Amino acid sequence: MSDELLVIRCRLGEREAFAELVRAWHPAIERYVGRMLGGPDDDVVQEIWLAVVRGLPRLRQPERFTPWLFTLARRAVMNRLRDQYARPEPEPIDGDGGPGPDEAEQVVNRETIAGALAALPAREREVLVLFHLEDLPLETCAQICAVPVGTVKSRLNRARMLLRRELVRKGFEG
Repeated sequence: MSDELLVIRCRLGEREAFAELVRAWHPAIERYVGRMLGGPDDDVVQEIWLAVVRGLPRLRQPERFTPWLFTLARRAVMNRLRDQYARPEPEPIDGDGGPGPDEAEQVVNRETIAGALAALPAREREVLVLFHLEDLPLETCAQICAVPVGTVKSRLNRARMLLRRELVRKGFEG
């Protein structure tokens, strides 16, 4: 069933339609939040779904649900980032009992990439996540970021260059 039809059903008060929307979009929202914040954050995800519940009745163009949803997600992520920058960074906790040797290399690679992604400026990281990791079209990315498509393209180009540079700096070759 299309998102547009689900939105219309939600606006008519069908709870099952909202449950279907959540089932369809929750994983993408969790991924977006996790990638933008450098790790999962259930509070931000819940905040996004609360904003959806509150805002769905006012969504005038149900066919624009995807950019609207990611715009809400973007706003919640930016609020959290603003809060994080205002707080001092906690001390890292050392632990033991990690993964085996084969798994360890995969974890290191994933952590290296995630760390490099987190090192990017928020605007570049955002378009990279939306376009490459969430597979959203350029036009939708532009709507979410409230910028022209050309700006999304230039941010993507810059993001790729910065990510490549950061991975090389961290010694990642692969």
